[in-house]
Amino acid sequence: MTATTPDTSAPSGADQQYRQALAQGKFQIQRCTACHQAVFYPRMICPHCGAPDLRWESPSGRGTVYSTTVVRRKADAGGDYNVALIDLEEGVRMMSRVEGIPPDAVHIGMAVRAEVRQQQDQGLVVFVAQEAA
Repeated sequence: MTATTPDTSAPSGADQQYRQALAQGKFQIQRCTACHQAVFYPRMICPHCGAPDLRWESPSGRGTVYSTTVVRRKADAGGDYNVALIDLEEGVRMMSRVEGIPPDAVHIGMAVRAEVRQQQDQGLVVFVAQEAA
């Protein structure tokens, strides 16, 4: 008897809907129709109350850096970049990066705004600083 491992490389369900929206330049999160909590990363049921009714909405894009670190790389490998946890004003936290300023200039508490960028044929949510670095 041979077991077949399902192919998990292709997105499906809520993940597929999220990625399709990004490919169209739209950043979306979910909101539970039962408990009204915002949900990110996309899911099939609400992680707060277990309800299966989640609707898509466009967030304001405004957020605050909760945490950040700098990943050091050689210049010929693309140079340094930051990885940040961003608290969106809707109440969800997501991992991304802050672009447009030096990686060392990103700091906890910094006001940021989401943008969808196209990279390697995929939409990607990144953030830009809303204050002077």
